[in-house]
Amino acid sequence: MRMPARQRTTTTLPGLHGTARVDRRTRTLLPRLRAGDVAVIDQVDLDRATAQALVDADVVAVVNASPMISGRYPALGPDVLARAGVLMVDRVGAAGVAAIRDGAALRLHDGGVHVGEDEVASGRTVDDQTVQDELTAARSGLVAQLDSFTHNSTEFLRREQDLLLHGTGIPRPATAIADRPVVVVVPGEGHREELAGVRRFIREQAPVLIAVDTGADALLAAGHQPDIVVVSGRRDEDDGPSAKALRAARDVVVQVDRGAGRTATDRWERLGVRPLRFESGATTEDAALLLADSGHASVIVGVGMHATLDEFLDRQRTGLASTYLTRLKVGPRLVDATAVPTLYSGRVRPRHVLWVLLAGLVALAVAVGTTPAGQAWADALLAAAADLIDYLQGLRS
Repeated sequence: MRMPARQRTTTTLPGLHGTARVDRRTRTLLPRLRAGDVAVIDQVDLDRATAQALVDADVVAVVNASPMISGRYPALGPDVLARAGVLMVDRVGAAGVAAIRDGAALRLHDGGVHVGEDEVASGRTVDDQTVQDELTAARSGLVAQLDSFTHNSTEFLRREQDLLLHGTGIPRPATAIADRPVVVVVPGEGHREELAGVRRFIREQAPVLIAVDTGADALLAAGHQPDIVVVSGRRDEDDGPSAKALRAARDVVVQVDRGAGRTATDRWERLGVRPLRFESGATTEDAALLLADSGHASVIVGVGMHATLDEFLDRQRTGLASTYLTRLKVGPRLVDATAVPTLYSGRVRPRHVLWVLLAGLVALAVAVGTTPAGQAWADALLAAAADLIDYLQGLRS
């Protein structure tokens, strides 16, 4: 008689489990992330845009070699991760990141990074309370950051004065912009919701649609075709919009550093796209705004853009001075997309006029019907209708 085999009991080790995806360059790591991964990075003061990209990739945790918030300024990225329920472990150090193998099955528990039962790195668990405490402390150091911001703005204005004051070097796209509304779509926090909020405005006003980087794919996903796509020549190939989005646009503008060689646009030309060069130290978002402003747009609606003080400081990696001075340049024309549903109620359509006319006729008929003359007209109308029905029935017989 065969005895039943004894079942082995498995004990689940405590902590959060996920697959490690390791790259110190966050922008290179983002395209490789999949749902359930643990992103292992090395970035001081995680910004909001990067954090939102991590949330969109559906990672379960982020392990950072550096502090999420260094205290220099209130970095907004950790708050985004905390609100999304993403576990954070920071300050594991360069040696800790080096000890984590890409593709390994990780377990995070009490600030430790484990492979099985072995701890390969250790750091500090960053929860929501930690984030709020460190953001409060970091705001006390804003004076030094504002001093640095003033200096950087002066330097940027000195370098780009011809661009900002006279529009020198801004390319002229084939798409007509003059006296037309423009919608600039940036892949920022909440850009999909904001794009949905201006759907009626886009449908009725037929604005020029300018997409920044992967904002082109967001437009296509929402059922809109971008007219102009502005991409960065500094980024890796996997970090930009899809080839489908680029080919759908009438104009592709590549923002490159001043003095960049002709090879800076080669990879777009290999896709069959003939891009326009925009040489500037501004960010791609600011290049798109300057492009719309120089084309004399009637109004510029910004989707995915935010302009609070904390947001400005959070952009110090990607051109704080550029963002500030560009906003001053296009200020009279720029409207945030969140304000459009409140300010724009839609175009008056013929059917709206028809319904108002019918309602007025009904109200007039009711008012006349309550008078003696109106009642006499109603009786005469009913008698005429009865005679007509009798006549028609006589013809049938």
